[in-house]
Amino acid sequence: MSRTYYMLPASLTFLVLAYLSVFYVNQHEKAIVFRLGEMVESDFAPGLHFMTPIINNVSTFDARVLTLDAKSERFLTSEKKNVIVDSFVKWRIGDVGLFYTTVGGDEYQANLRLDQIMKDAMRSEFGVRTIKQLITEERSEMRLNLLAKLSPIAEKFGIKLIDIRIKRIDLPQEVSSSVYQRMRAERERVAREFRSQGAESAELISAEADKQRQVIIANAQRDAEMIRGRGDAQSAEIYAKSFGKNPGFYDFYRSLQAYQASFEKTQDTMVLKPDSDFFKFFNSEN
Repeated sequence: MSRTYYMLPASLTFLVLAYLSVFYVNQHEKAIVFRLGEMVESDFAPGLHFMTPIINNVSTFDARVLTLDAKSERFLTSEKKNVIVDSFVKWRIGDVGLFYTTVGGDEYQANLRLDQIMKDAMRSEFGVRTIKQLITEERSEMRLNLLAKLSPIAEKFGIKLIDIRIKRIDLPQEVSSSVYQRMRAERERVAREFRSQGAESAELISAEADKQRQVIIANAQRDAEMIRGRGDAQSAEIYAKSFGKNPGFYDFYRSLQAYQASFEKTQDTMVLKPDSDFFKFFNSEN
């Protein structure tokens, strides 16, 4: 009875000490073991580890990728123009021991340090570029330069930089209006130039079309006159051959044409002798 009475507390004490001697590190964590407040070890792989209870204690830190979303900041370009820049930084803990000794293992303090060194580096990068270069072809080059400059500095704080991105580059409000006005004036000038070129081209096309029209009409009239002339010649030739065979019929036919032309209008009046040559076919019995 007395032996069992003493073994139960000893077993409980052993279990508690065994529990306090074990700690687990997740894959997304980094851990530091302290001995009476002094850091003794920080390089732990994910898994189960042991420590001396009571004397040692463990602190864990998030080793996943974190984001510093920097506040909008003004930078001066090589043209001495202010631009407002929004950016962010992707980072994670590299050396957890160094991270703890430099920034106290505090994510907020780490972001403050990163924000300051990033703004200093960006200020120098923006100062050697124009606005056009910043918003077009040299943004990727500037990103690589920033990573190359900031990575060695960040490593001194136990931080590993993953990426730096510029989200937006904008002009200050007091400058935007004048810039937009200049852009609008330039676009209107280009539009007027295009319209004048279009009007000039339209005039040339219209003049060329009128010229071609006149040429086509003249050629058509020439061809028509030539065809009509050939037709009249053929008609005269046919009439001459036909009427040459019977001159009397030709004379009669021409008289009928004269009668038709003379009596076409009912109000016309003619004074002729009944036995005149004009009415000879009227008086003829045959």
